Amino acid sequence: MIVDTTQSQTRHISGAAADPDAPAWRTTVIVVMEEGAPESHIEHVTEYLVRNGVKIHRVDGTTRTVLGLIGDVTSLDRSLIESFDGVYEVVKVSEPFKLANRKFKPEGTVIQLDEVRIGGDEVIVMAGPCSAENEEQVFSTAAAVKRAGAKILRGGAFKPRSSPYSFQGLGEAGLRLLRTAANEHNLKLISEVMDVSQIDLLEKYADILQVGARNMQNYTLLRELGHASKPVLLKRGISATIEEWLLSAEYILAGGNRDVILCERGIRTFESYLRNTLDISAIPVVKKLSHLPIVADPSHGTGRRDKVVPMARAAIAAGADGLLIEVHCDPDRALSDGAQSLYPAQFDELMAEIRNIAPAIGRSICVEPVARRGWAR
Repeated sequence: MIVDTTQSQTRHISGAAADPDAPAWRTTVIVVMEEGAPESHIEHVTEYLVRNGVKIHRVDGTTRTVLGLIGDVTSLDRSLIESFDGVYEVVKVSEPFKLANRKFKPEGTVIQLDEVRIGGDEVIVMAGPCSAENEEQVFSTAAAVKRAGAKILRGGAFKPRSSPYSFQGLGEAGLRLLRTAANEHNLKLISEVMDVSQIDLLEKYADILQVGARNMQNYTLLRELGHASKPVLLKRGISATIEEWLLSAEYILAGGNRDVILCERGIRTFESYLRNTLDISAIPVVKKLSHLPIVADPSHGTGRRDKVVPMARAAIAAGADGLLIEVHCDPDRALSDGAQSLYPAQFDELMAEIRNIAPAIGRSICVEPVARRGWAR
């Protein structure tokens, strides 16, 4: 299997099917090749390892190749491998998450959706309503976020609500509305998948499949998303540690889907003033531990409209690769999460502010918002 991104290429060698349940599934050692090591040296090391019963995940970066060893590595002679031509070092990975580990893939993963690159130099903003309610609401909001510079339309069709009596979403009818609106305004679409049975349907309409906080440890769903054809955005669980979050990402990566985006959306703490506590510190921590892109959701992270903008600014300054923002043209009448949804004018102001912040840390955001003629349908 070959998965191409802009900066790297990943390959399974020797027919290594990724099975996280197999007893030998442990990427405990990585072999780092020297910069510019010729292919003959890499093949020599690979052949030696395969002969010794080890399966390999190969990552070709812009300057180095890294070989992740999967299987029983206890019999391997580390000093012998390091003596091979082209080998820079052999490193033991102590963290339980392997494929998500930056030691395994030093360069950041960039997820390409046509012209949209998540994890690159540009900060990508995903915005839209919490849930699709009707045609007018979906199309007017899509026009508003596009006008302000968003690249991806967000919107739910299946809503996991705390109360069974709350609005549960429009289902496939909502997906059709969201897809049509996204196409009309040249936006990509992200929407939440709640169950294994919904994956095929979501792949039909959405460009990115979102896993909500309640499903972060739904391992059955995560395993199946490992076989999905679309990128997956994985939200942090409401009480999850960073390690638990990365291990959940590992389930998707282990299934073969390498296009995983992490989303910090706030965790439950002793503080009750806001809906959640948005863990801004998680952004630089994840950046050090993992190569996966990370975005922030200050809407769910705070639950209050007046706190979304300052926390969005903080997330960009902390190094987030993108934002997930709820926007509604009439939030006071929204069927879900109106209290944390920005008015379009507020979203315009947010985009203007973060355009000033991003260059200070070597990033950029869509420079030219589209003309106001796209405001209403």
